[in-house]
Amino acid sequence: MNSPFLIAGELEAGSHRLVQRVYYEDTDFSGLVYHARYLHFLERGRTDYLRCLGVEQRELLNADEEGLVFVVHRMEIDFRGPARMDDLLTIRTATEKAGGAKMVLSQEIRRGETLLIAAKVIIAVINAKGRPRRLPEKLAAQMLTASESGG
Repeated sequence: MNSPFLIAGELEAGSHRLVQRVYYEDTDFSGLVYHARYLHFLERGRTDYLRCLGVEQRELLNADEEGLVFVVHRMEIDFRGPARMDDLLTIRTATEKAGGAKMVLSQEIRRGETLLIAAKVIIAVINAKGRPRRLPEKLAAQMLTASESGG
């Protein structure tokens, strides 16, 4: 691919798409991406997904007296194949559910057409004191609409 990538990725085809290169620091002694580094790639995908929706997490924390924070509650990951140094990876993120005090996101990491990682991430919505808080309806609707239509 010769086209430049947007640093925060883009919303398209019902999901957020972020391209990341694998660097030496992402690999272990075997030259493969160390399994825990995939968590970093997935986190970047979730963060930039919100950013492309116009949501800045730092602003949510200070948006009102209660604050709004997202934390990973549960994550299921299927490791299907390895990535190697210099690979270009595409991280896709889509909302399966958003409402109440949680969100369910599906994520995948691919090298070209090859699926390397499939993940389901349950995000708890809490306030600045760590107590459950409802996801604002407008934000929930925005996330669901983006995942249905691609933006």
